[in-house]
Amino acid sequence: MNDDGELILLPAVFVHTVLAMSPQRSLVLTLQLDDFMVELKDGAIKNVGPSNKSASAKLFDVTDAEAREFGDKRVKLVFEDEDGNEMQVALFPEDVRSIVDDVEALEDDSPVFE
Repeated sequence: MNDDGELILLPAVFVHTVLAMSPQRSLVLTLQLDDFMVELKDGAIKNVGPSNKSASAKLFDVTDAEAREFGDKRVKLVFEDEDGNEMQVALFPEDVRSIVDDVEALEDDSPVFE
């Protein structure tokens, strides 16, 4: 905490959180945060520090996936696991087409689709 009683979270190099575990499946959300600093004050999160932050997230054991329009120019891909953890990604159409091409190539060449 700083002198004003504000909680400041210092930069985190890597955070790995296991959301739930069961004998049948493990539900995992992995977050990697680089150069990330926030301030928590009166229940609000405020960005502090430089704007060069980056993060990555992974959601495994997805049970629901869909694509839908997002504004006028993007496609939103939404993924959810059985516990309701959700990840959303908004892409431009050319990026979606590239992913579709990748999946079609996998269908032809990979045993994943057999």
